[in-house]
Amino acid sequence: MKEQLEEMLTEMKDAAVQMALHCGKLQLAAFRSNNIGIDTKSNVYDVVTKVDKACEDYLLAEISRLYPTHSVIGEETGQHLHAESEWAWVVDPLDGTNSYSQGLPVFCVSIGITYRGECMVGVVYAPYLDELYTAIKGQGAWLGKAGSERINSLHVSAKTALKECVVASGFPYDKATHPVNNIREASIVIPQVRGFRRMGSAAYDLCCTAMGTIDAYWEYNLNLWDVCAGQLIVSEAGGIIVPLAENRKISIIAGPEKLVRLLQETLTHC
Repeated sequence: MKEQLEEMLTEMKDAAVQMALHCGKLQLAAFRSNNIGIDTKSNVYDVVTKVDKACEDYLLAEISRLYPTHSVIGEETGQHLHAESEWAWVVDPLDGTNSYSQGLPVFCVSIGITYRGECMVGVVYAPYLDELYTAIKGQGAWLGKAGSERINSLHVSAKTALKECVVASGFPYDKATHPVNNIREASIVIPQVRGFRRMGSAAYDLCCTAMGTIDAYWEYNLNLWDVCAGQLIVSEAGGIIVPLAENRKISIIAGPEKLVRLLQETLTHC
C-alpha cells in the first residue's frame, strides 16, 4: 500500500511539474508585452490579467483530463468539487500578478495536491528565473531547472539570531482599510534584522525560505492557494510553519524553528 501511494504521488508530482512548466511558457510569452489584459478584483490593488485566467483554464482542463474525479481549488475560478474525492488540487496560476503586470521578474505558478486536507505534493515554478521547487510529503524538498535532471536538496537557514537575518513579508490587499495590515509589525521587525524583502509572491517567499536564501518569512491574510505548495516545501526542507493570527484568513510565520519562535515573540507583542 505504501509503495502504491508513493508511486501515485510521484506520478502526480510529475504531472504537476509539466502543468507548471506549460503555464510558465504562457506567462513568458506575454511578459513585458501589451498583451496581458490587466483588470482588478476586490479593489484597485488586487490585480488580475488574462494570463492568470488562461493559465487557470489550462490547469482546470488538464487536471480534469488526467484526474477527472479530483477536486480543484483555484484562485480565479474558485472551487470545483467532487464530493466523492479525497484529493484536491490547489492552484495559483500566477502568484505575483502585481509584479508580472509591472514587468518585474518575481512571479510563479503554484500547485499543491492535498489528500484528506493534508498537502502531499507541492510544485512551484518561477519561469523567468527558471527555478522549479518540488516536494512530496516525507521525501524532502528540491530545486531544479526546467528540462534539467540535476536537482539540489533544500534546507532552511542555519542562522539563530534575527540581527543576522534577511527576512521577507508582504502586505494584504486591504491594507488601506484594515487595521491588521502588517505596517506596524514590519516597522518593528525591520530595525532588528539585517535586511527586509517584499517580493510580492507568497509562494516564492516560502520557496526562498525553504532554500535558506530568505531566513524567515511572515505574512497576514493569505489564501490556501498562496501557501499550499510552499508550506509543504518549507516543512520538507526542515522548517516549521506556525499560525500568526486567527482573524486574518491564513496568517503564518515560516522558517527554521529558532527564528520562527523569535519572530513569533516579536510579532505577537506588536
